[in-house]
This record gives sequence, structure tokens and C-alpha cells, in this order.
Amino acid sequence: MPGSIGGSYRSLGGSGSDIYRSTTTAANGSNGSTTMMDTVKKAFSFVTATNGGNGFPSEPLIAEDDVKQPVIIASRTDSANTNTIRKMPTSGVAEEAALLGTMPSDSMDDIELKNIQLQFPSTRSLSRDDSSACEETVETDRGPLVVAIQGSRNKPAILTYHDLGLNYISNFQAFFNYIDMRALLENFCVYHVNAPGQEEGAQTLPEDYIYPTIDELASQLTFVLSHFGLKQFIGFGVGAGANILSRFALVNPHKVAALCLINCVSTQAGWIEWGYQKLNARYLRSKGMTQGVLDYLMWHHFGRNTEERNHDLVQVYKSYFERNVNATNLALFIDSYIKRTDLNIQREMDPTKKKEGMTLGMPVINITGSHSPHMDDTVTLNGRLDPTNSTWMKISDCGMVLEEQPGKVSEAFRLFLQGEGYASSVKCAPKCEPVLEKY
Repeated sequence: MPGSIGGSYRSLGGSGSDIYRSTTTAANGSNGSTTMMDTVKKAFSFVTATNGGNGFPSEPLIAEDDVKQPVIIASRTDSANTNTIRKMPTSGVAEEAALLGTMPSDSMDDIELKNIQLQFPSTRSLSRDDSSACEETVETDRGPLVVAIQGSRNKPAILTYHDLGLNYISNFQAFFNYIDMRALLENFCVYHVNAPGQEEGAQTLPEDYIYPTIDELASQLTFVLSHFGLKQFIGFGVGAGANILSRFALVNPHKVAALCLINCVSTQAGWIEWGYQKLNARYLRSKGMTQGVLDYLMWHHFGRNTEERNHDLVQVYKSYFERNVNATNLALFIDSYIKRTDLNIQREMDPTKKKEGMTLGMPVINITGSHSPHMDDTVTLNGRLDPTNSTWMKISDCGMVLEEQPGKVSEAFRLFLQGEGYASSVKCAPKCEPVLEKY
């Protein structure tokens, strides 16, 4: 250490006081006191030209000749009312000036925002305008049916049937337009069947019109197959539509290759369901879509606590039920559904009598949601099906599975079809594991 005498250290200021002087307090160099710049020079140079006789090296580490001319900037300090001299090298000032010179004089806000456009997510709608299907009217023994066709007709057929209060647009349009389903549908043609009077913009049925029973609704599908020349189809039904497709499959097993049933009920209506639906049908005829009927329909499709899961989707369907549903026609459909009979199917455990057993013989995937009020009914149906060709699937965190979890349903449906030898050319999505195909 420079200037050490007798094992002790000498301060840079000689007297031992300068080194401890605060460097943030303004000082006046004219009265002999050390300025801030002098203290900094002492710290980095060990000595200045005036301190050469105090035992320090005579050559400073930083020569005063090398110090460029400072730029004086006046500012106020918190510790004194006098102005402090802050020094900035001229090279820094020149660099800052060069940068500022290249900046435009106009406001940066105008430059940054003039090419920005706000993009809002498209509003979820349930209308025919968003549908790519072609509608045709099919004459049956119980009146006309509106069938919408989606895809090339020379490909294998998927036939859908909707639930209460819905039609092919509100029940299936969003699901079949889902990105994973669009890739799958390149291998199929979809025929969406609407129950009488339930199609979009349907006119009120005549007062003397006798609505078909649930079994007659199933028998109407024979006319649909004849109209389009279909020998066999894959059924895809939800709720009441799943029950109708199951009835048709029991009578015509050779015409149904496979079934995808969602929230399917295989038993007759219980007293609670019968009572609620009778009141709903009465109010629909007399007062239209009341709040009580609306609440029941929302519970029927979504289950409980729906707004906590998907508030926007709930508002879309509430608006749809209030504005787009023909109340009188829906009352007739509800009356027909609650008068349904039991499917009278049962699982045969004896292998020798399995072919004689009264159950669905084609492959079946039975799907429900964890929040669906029909989950127990799907469990009952699963206990009546042959375990060798049926699968029960419960999807978590949803009630209306096609709307709330379309990705999971589409993946399950694709794997189900590939297991039966269909759509083998459809590649797995990156998130999926490879699947062994069955031919």
C-alpha cells in the first residue's frame, strides 16, 4: 500500500479526513475545500499534481490532460439548496445527439399504431348461414323430413339424429366443423336427420297433425335410406336421437354398421321426468318458452353449474332456445319422447346363447359427460350391451360433450372408426399416440 509507515496506513488525503468526505455533498472549491471531482481523482489516481510532496507517486494514473472538457449540467440535490455540477463526457453527448438526430420528430404513437388492427374472436352462432350442408326434403308415411347432407355421397355414410330442443345445426354443426373432425369427414358423407317440425325456421305443425311416436320416428329412417340409396350407415345420436337410432338398429341390425350414442337412455321415462316434461309441454303450447322450460332444457343438456364452466356457451344456447325454437313443435316432440317404451335389451353372458340374446349386435361406443344428468342412464345401457363389442366412455368436466369437449369426442370417434376398419388413412394428431388399426 503506498505511503505505509511503521505498519500503519496513511489516508489518501494526508490528514486522514478527505477520504471520508461525502462525495454527494456539494462543495465550493474557491474556499480551499476539496471538490467532488478532486476526491474521485484521488481515489483512482492516488495523487494529483498538488499532492506530490506527501510521499505518493508523482505520476497520476489518470492524467489531467487526458480529461476531456466537461459539459456542465445544473441540477438540484436533496441535501443542499445549491446547484451540483454533473459532468458528462463530450463523447457521450455526441453519441446521444447522433441518436436523437436519427429519430423522427413526429410522435412515436402515430407510427406504432397506424398499422395495427384490432381482431375480435368470431361470435359463436347457431344459424344456417354457417352451415356447408345441403338440405333436402324426404317424404315419409308420417310427413316430410328435412335431411342435410355434408360431404361426398359416394363415401360411407354417417347418419345423425339430434336431441330435444335442437336440430342438426344447433347440435352437430360446430362439432362436425371442428378441425379434427373435418379431416375425418374427408372419408365420409354425413346425413343429418331432423325430427318433424324441429328444423331451422320450421313452420308450426297443423293442430290436427298427429306427431309420430318414438318407434315411428325410428321407422322413418327407412325412407331416408331409400331416398339416398344407402344400404348401411354409422349412427351418431344424442339424447332422444340416440334412443331413436338404437330402436332402428334393433329392428334393422344389418343396416347399421356401428353406433356412437351420447347420453342415451334405454329405459322408459320415470315419474319425475314424466312430470317435469308434461308441465314443459303444457307451457310450451300455452305460453311459449317460459323461464321454467328454459331452465329444464339447460339442465337437460348441460347439467348443473354450467355457467361456472362456460358462461359464454350458456348464453348462446339460452338465446337460441328463446328465439329460434318453435315452442309448439317442441312440445309435440317432448310428448312423443316421454311416452317411449323400454328398449328391452339385456346382456347375455352365456356364450352359447349370445347370438339369440336381445341386444345391440353392432359395435357401440357409449359416451357421456361427468356433469351430465344422464350419466346413470348410460351406465344402465352399458350393463345391457355386449362387453365384447361395446365401450363406455365418461369425459370429465363437461355435460354437453360435443360443445364442451369436442377434441376428446372427435379423437374417441376417430379411434372407434379406425378400430372398425374405417378412415385408416387419417393420420393421428401430434398429441395422439399411434393406434393399431383393425381391418
